[in-house]
Amino acid sequence: MNQRLRRERDRAEREQRIVTAARELAEAEGWAAVTTRRLAALIEYSQPVLYSHFAGKDAIMAAAVQEGCVEFAECVGQAGDSGVRGVAEAYVRFADEKPALYDAMFTLASSLPFGTEDSPPALRTAFAALLAVIEPVADGQDPATLTETFWAALHGLVTLDRGARLSPGHRAERLALLVARFGG
Repeated sequence: MNQRLRRERDRAEREQRIVTAARELAEAEGWAAVTTRRLAALIEYSQPVLYSHFAGKDAIMAAAVQEGCVEFAECVGQAGDSGVRGVAEAYVRFADEKPALYDAMFTLASSLPFGTEDSPPALRTAFAALLAVIEPVADGQDPATLTETFWAALHGLVTLDRGARLSPGHRAERLALLVARFGG
């Protein structure tokens, strides 16, 4: 039994090393740089070992997305006491501090089902963290739909700002306008 537990622990540790290496490489060079060959070299295992844990890069990214959703929920949850403004600021800060992870979570194609009953628990938890701050200010509107709209607006601001598509110097003002529209 102890050998089985050790093998399971070793396997979980290898999986975590793979995901951590992928995230670090993505933050340094972007997701295009993340390949199973590079990951194998980084963690000093063969590619077949990686494939014994994950079907490929997409599965590794999906694992990173799920980790990121947990971190996102914690970040947003901690800011929830500050209301809509605090959550909006936490959202933008998360996107700024972890741009590659943010992209994997909210921009890049993913095989993970979002917004369905089949969504993994981590994704539902992340959405619930946003819902928790929007629901009290829904004022008769459907809280889930209003939360999706708030999320979409935040994502749009982050994405357009990152791409230098918005006028520089007005980031805080744009965020304040959005917060004001959502009862913050």
